[in-house]
Amino acid sequence: MKAYYNETVETVRRDLNGEQDFLTNEEVKRRQEKFGFNELAEGKKKSSLQIFLEQYKDFLVLILIVSAVVSLFLGETESAAVILVVITMNAILGTVQTIKAENSLESLKQLAAPEAKVVRNGKVVQIPGREITVGDIVHLEAGDYIPADGRVLESASLKTDESALTGESLGVDKISDPLEGKLALGDQKNMVFSGSYVTYGRGVFLVTDIGMNTEVGKIASLLKNTSEKKTPLQVNLDQFGKKLSMSVSKSEENGNGWKYVLSGCFMLCLFAVYIPVLLIGDTVQAAVMLTGLVIAVGLGLLSKNPKLAWLNDFIMAFSMIGGMISSVLWCKLFL
Repeated sequence: MKAYYNETVETVRRDLNGEQDFLTNEEVKRRQEKFGFNELAEGKKKSSLQIFLEQYKDFLVLILIVSAVVSLFLGETESAAVILVVITMNAILGTVQTIKAENSLESLKQLAAPEAKVVRNGKVVQIPGREITVGDIVHLEAGDYIPADGRVLESASLKTDESALTGESLGVDKISDPLEGKLALGDQKNMVFSGSYVTYGRGVFLVTDIGMNTEVGKIASLLKNTSEKKTPLQVNLDQFGKKLSMSVSKSEENGNGWKYVLSGCFMLCLFAVYIPVLLIGDTVQAAVMLTGLVIAVGLGLLSKNPKLAWLNDFIMAFSMIGGMISSVLWCKLFL
């Protein structure tokens, strides 16, 4: 991206519009064919059902499903039912979180200006924000949303709120003079950005970027690409699941019962998942896992008493039920 904030108003005008003082309808049409419309691109949206089914693609979840099926065949109906219920609840929570993340793009779209005042054929006209193109001259007044990124041409005490982009709560004074050096977004005082709005004064700016090439567009692109990639935690869990399946196979070959193998797998899952989730900061999931872990450890200690040895057979079931019940309470507390 060219650093227009380092250039004079005359240079920016010449780079984008040549000798033209304003765009004609014919030139606008040609540029819209070249640059597209001023809107955030949206990929193919997945249905809620597709997102829900994708929650079962994780290797660790597949292992738990297999464990539930094996438990069912061995007559451990309660354990199998609890595992399937917990897996389903996990899929529902994952679906809700994924949908919320995808709605972030919709939130960014709401920052776009519905209309803008631009110079076309030598006259100031009001047009839909999506029809703005590179090289348009836009007039701003207090209360106007800025429809695209651009270089300030004129500023009459112009101030903008850029908190949506930079987090700066105070209005930013805008100038038309060129700036020196490589500057961060918040220091580019002679540039205005889509997603911000005018809090005071008046001004005129020349559109330099539209749509996905704006700063808001870059954020939308990052959100879109991030949702399609596996997180480091998901990658580590897949690797852990593969190692876990190998351990289960070896334990079965050595003659250990599936009942104890499943309990061991459950405890390992809690330890492997709880710590990274807590570090990442997902409070609800961490709290639910910690509850299940505390119940499992507590029952394990109690089962050492010969009179309570029977508890050892229900560690996994009680831990999952406790985690499931606590999830409702934790959600009410944190969400």
